[in-house]
Amino acid sequence: MKNTKRIKKMLEASPNRVSLSLKDAVGLCKSNATAKFDETIELSINLGVDPRHADQIVRGVVSLPHGTGKEVRVLVFATEDKAKEALDAGADYAGFEDYMEKIQGGWTDIDVIIATPDMMGKIGRLGKVLGPRGLMPNPKSGTVTNDVATAVKEVKAGKIDFRTEKKGIVHAGIGKASFEEIQLEENIKAFVKRIIALKPSVAKGVYVRKITLSSTMGLAYDIETAGVIASVS
Repeated sequence: MKNTKRIKKMLEASPNRVSLSLKDAVGLCKSNATAKFDETIELSINLGVDPRHADQIVRGVVSLPHGTGKEVRVLVFATEDKAKEALDAGADYAGFEDYMEKIQGGWTDIDVIIATPDMMGKIGRLGKVLGPRGLMPNPKSGTVTNDVATAVKEVKAGKIDFRTEKKGIVHAGIGKASFEEIQLEENIKAFVKRIIALKPSVAKGVYVRKITLSSTMGLAYDIETAGVIASVS
């Protein structure tokens, strides 16, 4: 497949895309995000783990200091007072039976679902719909809680949850091309710091093997891992 003029121009502007400093990688990635929309800046981290073993799955949540730049649509499964509390905190939708029916009918125009603990037994039958989309509330990610107001505010402010994929890679959108470089750098550092903190005790050898930065329609830039790890240690 031939490269488009746009890709050729990006390649000419950044002939070296390997072992870059965090600052250089962010600068190149941001400057080459030239699509006609505000591209998402995506971080991929290859970890020295085998997710086929439960004790090597890296999963957690992190609140990015500058948010993700994405408007997150939040549904809260709760009744009466808790539903009102969620709406007052900024949830887009809150309730129970109406939204159960909508989801059973195929509606999934939401990014995060939060539920109070008493709702979990009732929404379990939605697992086949919500599970594959990563929408099922989970206590480990803080989306099963009675403190729905705090949960909603954190998600709206840029809290994201992540999990290693089959090949031991963690992906996350850590901002937008319109962000300032320092904002992207600080978001990346916060994410890497959280990943390091979650290192499984059984993981052997090099834990953070590769860090790659890219934009939705742009090239990938490999970041020199030692420098980033040193900056968050």
